[in-house]
Amino acid sequence: MKRYGRLEQIRRLDPVEDASEIYRLMTAYEFPWDFTRSLELALYRTYAVPGIGRLLAATAELTDRSQKRYDDTSLLLGEIVEHGFGAERTRASIRRINQMHRSYDITDDEMRYVLCTFVVMPRRWIDAYAWRRLSRHEIVASVVHYRTLGRLMGIGSVPETYEEFEAFLDAYEEAHFGWDEGARRVSDATIDLMTSWYPRPLAPLLRTGTLALLDDSLLRAFRYPPPGDTTRALVRRAVRLRGRAVRLLPPRRAPHYARHNREIKGYRDGYRPEELGTWPVPGTGGCPVRHRGDAPAAD
Repeated sequence: MKRYGRLEQIRRLDPVEDASEIYRLMTAYEFPWDFTRSLELALYRTYAVPGIGRLLAATAELTDRSQKRYDDTSLLLGEIVEHGFGAERTRASIRRINQMHRSYDITDDEMRYVLCTFVVMPRRWIDAYAWRRLSRHEIVASVVHYRTLGRLMGIGSVPETYEEFEAFLDAYEEAHFGWDEGARRVSDATIDLMTSWYPRPLAPLLRTGTLALLDDSLLRAFRYPPPGDTTRALVRRAVRLRGRAVRLLPPRRAPHYARHNREIKGYRDGYRPEELGTWPVPGTGGCPVRHRGDAPAAD
């Protein structure tokens, strides 16, 4: 296959009817590394909303069990991509996601915002750093994929177009980003987790590099001192150079799914989707528990 052969294949598909297949080709063949990094950034952004960051700090899942939380989140979302919405493993994954979210006091706007990050941040990252920009077919397919997920999660008033997803995200962040002590702890724990995947002497350099990739609104919300202009320029140029190098490589022959990511450390003997995630117990002194109305089943 030629370097742009899979893009030609994608363009022959219908971006609505074949959205899940296009999204699978994007994430597992064309941009697996970039989607992993951009979805990490997407989830990380949500901590800067005090209501979300405060809840995550209260659960202690991302501060005390950060590696397991990272593994579980990646694998649950990865099941949907790998198997499609009609598969039993996908239905089990979405049921598990819904069970977790219904256990906490999460507003519909917060759920909608998180969904928007999954659509907008990969597009922004890939257009800035990957080996090629996303085609319109791929953007539309991503929107359809996450609109379907949003419906199965019971999220109301999900945006209909990429432009609407982006407008909602930008407006929500403008209105809600802010300081919270618990959210800062979650942010620090997440950065510590990411640096732990590499040799320890590199940790200070990797932390600086991570902060250099964050925009000013995130740095202000977490009260991190902004990296210098030179540091920021060097780090971002290095990531762009990686994309240019990937452009020279032959197209990927085998898919790379979330379960293949080296950053996932648990479940060496396999896993079942229904066993992943958190299990909050009412009445044990943990987080406040509120049962949201039942979301539509993934079946």
